[in-house]
Amino acid sequence: MKEIRKESVLYMYQSLDELPLAVSNLMERAVEARKRAYAPYSKFQVGAALLLDNNEVITGNNQENASYPSGLCAERTAIYYAGSQYPNAKILKMAISAGASEKQTTKPIPPCGACRQSIAEYELKQESPIEIFFMGETGEIAKSNSLSNLLPFVFDKSEL
Repeated sequence: MKEIRKESVLYMYQSLDELPLAVSNLMERAVEARKRAYAPYSKFQVGAALLLDNNEVITGNNQENASYPSGLCAERTAIYYAGSQYPNAKILKMAISAGASEKQTTKPIPPCGACRQSIAEYELKQESPIEIFFMGETGEIAKSNSLSNLLPFVFDKSEL
């Protein structure tokens, strides 16, 4: 038997004011998208904003459905729209803001497992990492230089 270790590295910003201006603006777009989320069941709204290499900004938010598996997360809504409308563009950065309507969310909320897998697919497709910034409604913002920090053992097309 041998031991395998994978290390994840995240960077923490104390507030939006610490972020570079371009990232702060992207996060504001994610916050705006979060406020438009359709989440009548979970009451947990998520917004995502993507910066593409063609300078387009794509936003998405979670869209719930009474048949729970039929809904879609904010990150995948944005990624799939970007892939549909700009198939040759690379995603450079992703900003995510999440919050519950029942209480204030003050810690960074990372993408769920399904979204991590989808982000991994696009990183592999474009052969370059996506910087991911995530936060609650307020408070600290976490930054990952690549999805590999959030999903160290990725399942990809090489397994098929």
